[in-house]
Amino acid sequence: MVWRLFVGVILVISYVTETATDATAQWRGPVGYNNNVTRNDPVGGFFGFGGGGGSSIARTTVSFPANYKPGTIVIRSGERRLYLVLGDGQALSYGIGVGRDGFGWSGVKRISAKREWPAWTPPAEMLRRRPDLPRHMAGGPDNPLGARALYLGSSLYRIHGSNEPWTIGTNVSSGCIRMRNEDVIDLYGRVNVGTRVIVL
Repeated sequence: MVWRLFVGVILVISYVTETATDATAQWRGPVGYNNNVTRNDPVGGFFGFGGGGGSSIARTTVSFPANYKPGTIVIRSGERRLYLVLGDGQALSYGIGVGRDGFGWSGVKRISAKREWPAWTPPAEMLRRRPDLPRHMAGGPDNPLGARALYLGSSLYRIHGSNEPWTIGTNVSSGCIRMRNEDVIDLYGRVNVGTRVIVL
């Protein structure tokens, strides 16, 4: 009986080690940050190394209706998926976190700006709801906007990374579209300012 418990513990440690290695390999922090540390991770450090706690929603190529122009971003909030239309009936599918109850929205925007490791200044209405939030936060691994941000028109909404990857696939935000950092980095490199974003 004891040997079964021992084998089980070894398997768990092996799995967490592999997950941590994958997460660390994908992490690209800004210059000056320790890229070997995964912060704000509920599992990170438990066994003496970072990683774990991430979303299990993998980026994948899927069949998609051909009535969208290639390069268009289509967000299906109910599915908690963002699609980048590739053409020929295909799209890249990314898992996302969307607005919680009362904070969902729909419409058409265009990407108006792109930022790497963006700073965050919570808007006044968010500070009224959450006076405990900082008034400003520099970009970096602890910043809730994550590794990249795509600003949507003149709105307060963004498609951005997250320092809480385990929230991807849930209704969690104040209206912004959250992605895993590795996914928003991938999307950021594929789209330009002016890209059309359709939120359904």
